[in-house]
Amino acid sequence: MDRRIAIQWMLTAAASLTVHTPSAFAAAGIAPIEAKGYGPDPDMVKIYKPGDVWPLTLSEPQRRTATALCDVIIPADETSPSASAVGVPDFIDEWVSSPYPGQKTDRKTILEGLEWIEAESQQRFKTSFAELQPNQQYAICDDICDSTQAKPEHKKATTFFKRYRDLTAGGYYTTPEGMKDIGYRGNIPSATFDGPPIEALKHVGLA
Repeated sequence: MDRRIAIQWMLTAAASLTVHTPSAFAAAGIAPIEAKGYGPDPDMVKIYKPGDVWPLTLSEPQRRTATALCDVIIPADETSPSASAVGVPDFIDEWVSSPYPGQKTDRKTILEGLEWIEAESQQRFKTSFAELQPNQQYAICDDICDSTQAKPEHKKATTFFKRYRDLTAGGYYTTPEGMKDIGYRGNIPSATFDGPPIEALKHVGLA
């Protein structure tokens, strides 16, 4: 099973999140985002660009690391584009920048994790993660992709990687390209409805 097929089975993100207090963010050197209400309803006919709704968080170096990591998780193949090609890094930046309570935990997790990835890359290979060869990127990710196999010093990074993988998959497979990749056939208008196929009816004992 290759990476793309494996990630298609990882679309369910963790359901419960703990909200960090502002003091926890300050201790970690991460500025919290304080919401001033959720604002008016969006204009449904306007096309919003990243950063239009709230200021984005990731710096350019962080975005390069985030982009490279997205493409390690979901690379391009012969039928579908990579995660970065369909805007997943923008989605993640919007996610960690939003002022909602649940995303505050993810903000801290993702920013600290990207910092760890970059530091690990410099320590092992003396260059940034985005500049590594694919096998070098895989070597770092393989050490943090499975919490049951990770070394003690990598345990915290496995929490980051799991959440980042979930966000990458969630962002990717809600795009038209991602839905096509998994064969999703919903949200397509049809002039007629012929009912369920005979195979489905037989499966439930109705034919």
